[in-house]
Amino acid sequence: QVHQVESGGGLVQPGGSLRLSCAVTGTIVKNNDMGWYRQAPGKQRELIASIDTFGSTNYADSVKGRFTISRDNAKNTVYLQMNSLKPEDTAVYYCNGARRTIAWNWGQGTQVTVSS
Repeated sequence: QVHQVESGGGLVQPGGSLRLSCAVTGTIVKNNDMGWYRQAPGKQRELIASIDTFGSTNYADSVKGRFTISRDNAKNTVYLQMNSLKPEDTAVYYCNGARRTIAWNWGQGTQVTVSS
């Protein structure tokens, strides 16, 4: 069974940065398309960044140029570097399979709050 444990969230001021981590067990991340999703209050969960098995990345327009997805194969971990954070980035962030990889059960997520 696949498990994802997201961490690294917190409270940050607008313009600040955070780095989220997603430690995965039960599968090998480099053999799957992986994604970061977020769900803001009252909104549906959305895919914002993905990395495929070749290392190619894709971003939602709302985060393009500010967020970077990456993975560490040795640690079987996926990261999301978030820069120039805005209040509208406030959400619970999750990682899961994406695109060609069917999503597994959802983890607990990590809360990101952008506020002054």
